[in-house]
Amino acid sequence: MRFTILLSILFSATVAHAKAGLTPDDMLAMQRVGEPIVSPDGKWIAFDVRDTDLDANRGRYDVWVAAVDGSKTSRLTTDPENDNAPAWSPDGKWIYFLSSRGGSSQVWRIAPTGGEAEQVTKLATDVGGFRVFPDGKRLLLAIEVWPNAKSIADSLKMDDAAAKKKTKAKIYDHLFFRHWDEWEDGKFSHLFVWTSDQNVKDLTAGQATDSPTKPFGGMEETAISPDGKTVAFCARIGANDAAWTTNTDASGKGKPVNLTIANKAYDSVPVFSPDGKSLAVTAMARAGYESDRTRITIYDVASKKPRVLTEQWDRSAQSIEWSADGKTIYTTAEDLGNQALFAIDVATGKATSLVAKGTNATPHVAGDRLVFARDTLKNPTEIYAVAPTGGDIKAITHLNDARIANIAWGDYEQFSFKGAKGDTVYGFVMKPAGYSGKGKVPVAFLIHGGPQGSFGDHFHYRWNPEVFAGHGYAAVFIDFHGSTGYGQAFTDAINGDWGGAPYDDLMMGLDAALKKYTWLDGSRTVALGASYGGFMINWINGHTDRFKALVVHDGNLDERTAYYDTEELWFPEWEHGGTEWDHPEGYQKATPIDYVKNWKTPTLVVHGGNDFRVVSTQGMATFTALQRKGVPSRFLYFPDENHWVLKPADSKLWHDEVFAWIDKYAK
Repeated sequence: MRFTILLSILFSATVAHAKAGLTPDDMLAMQRVGEPIVSPDGKWIAFDVRDTDLDANRGRYDVWVAAVDGSKTSRLTTDPENDNAPAWSPDGKWIYFLSSRGGSSQVWRIAPTGGEAEQVTKLATDVGGFRVFPDGKRLLLAIEVWPNAKSIADSLKMDDAAAKKKTKAKIYDHLFFRHWDEWEDGKFSHLFVWTSDQNVKDLTAGQATDSPTKPFGGMEETAISPDGKTVAFCARIGANDAAWTTNTDASGKGKPVNLTIANKAYDSVPVFSPDGKSLAVTAMARAGYESDRTRITIYDVASKKPRVLTEQWDRSAQSIEWSADGKTIYTTAEDLGNQALFAIDVATGKATSLVAKGTNATPHVAGDRLVFARDTLKNPTEIYAVAPTGGDIKAITHLNDARIANIAWGDYEQFSFKGAKGDTVYGFVMKPAGYSGKGKVPVAFLIHGGPQGSFGDHFHYRWNPEVFAGHGYAAVFIDFHGSTGYGQAFTDAINGDWGGAPYDDLMMGLDAALKKYTWLDGSRTVALGASYGGFMINWINGHTDRFKALVVHDGNLDERTAYYDTEELWFPEWEHGGTEWDHPEGYQKATPIDYVKNWKTPTLVVHGGNDFRVVSTQGMATFTALQRKGVPSRFLYFPDENHWVLKPADSKLWHDEVFAWIDKYAK
């Protein structure tokens, strides 16, 4: 007890506590603002907001509306079930949304001025997503059905027959047999046109049972032409190779026509131009590579001919929004530790940065302004507006202002250093919340996953550096070789080199931070990572003992067996040079299991039972190795979580366990 009191006194001497730093409870209490959807007159936005329901141990969504000029914000729904995915009617008199009130997911609508919501679709099965046709009389629906069913009613009969089977055995003839966190049940998402008399027509019917069309992603993979005569969608066509190909294609009206058949890589996010003569998609070029540069390609609808708009722009476009005159496309892209908002000239492909700092997403034209979602490490998402030519930004919503004002935030800055291969590498350093400037502080060294990702200026709900700062740690995070937002060559550099340049960058980056920021205590440093970051923690344990403690979350121990465990085979095949049997040396080169003999650092192992990307046996094997070697270790297992920890109670437990572990060795 006396030792604990002494530690508290020493810590209090270095950190002032006029306000408390961000806690896991504070983070969970934030309202999570969704994508702004603009009314036809450009004066209003509808969006959904997630609140955390601690009693129900889940998130709950409601629909909100706000004036683009920021003069008014109001909540339209207060249902205990989820109300989300809002969309405006063409005349602006209604806001449509998905709701699970009543037991099944259906489309509802409510007036933007409020009042009682009314149910629109009344189908005997769940609606997975929707769009409103320009005539306001029809809806495009995504509904999961059995591919050989002749109707929704026929599909429901097959559901009943499957439910009555006494055995729960599953039988598969091809991959995927499970994906992300769910076992495949043989059903696929088809697109239907709904009319007001509750009739529905399957636009994607007639596919063979062994080669179904499956829209890839959500309704963002669909578009309706301005005249309402054509539906475009991106889908996987053919299921037998789904586990080892990244190919998706865009199709059009009537009998689906494969518009992007020449491209064997990802095609995504189709959006018609305002005049309906062009269709823009985001597209990769290299088949089998999920982290290739995402270009904007424009197809002439009449001739089907493509034009790659952003070939000369070394960034990956993440969304598409046409200007009203069709001369500009607005998008966002990761850029040097930020996610910036850009304007792309449709004639030349020239990209102009409009908002450079922070994480900016989902821009939409609203009259003479752009509205978009924005967050930073110190600010959860709110909706902002900016002129189409850039300039000062203005907040439209202020849902979290009061919460933010009551928190002491850790100040942060970006720094750069000469990393592996002599390249410039970027990172961030964040001070503990309320740091007084006196004394040295312990360091939480955070490693991002992906590996093609970025740990930048972004407010996150699972690995939030400000929560570590709120707990008294300085946070250091490096965008090593393989990270996104620094040009495609930098991203590609990790291919076949998982334990090489990225590891060197991390060690050199930490050294650079310790040298530049002398208040960091290199003798009290812990390292934590998930996914690829978890792999890297296992790799670190075999290559250095500089850290006082480690936390590995959903990380691979053995890349060889992981190839056979995972579901998306295209990923390891690209990263390690082929299949495990054809190119075993690629897997051998990057497998932490061969260095277990060197492990000595105390390690907390965390894994989710429903993680089919990095399966739970990898975490179990990691813990087994640590225990057998006598290394201090602990295993935190969530049987009903996937690659992420999503449930509020589990998130709180995760933070409690992680902080208790690193405090034991570094605080």
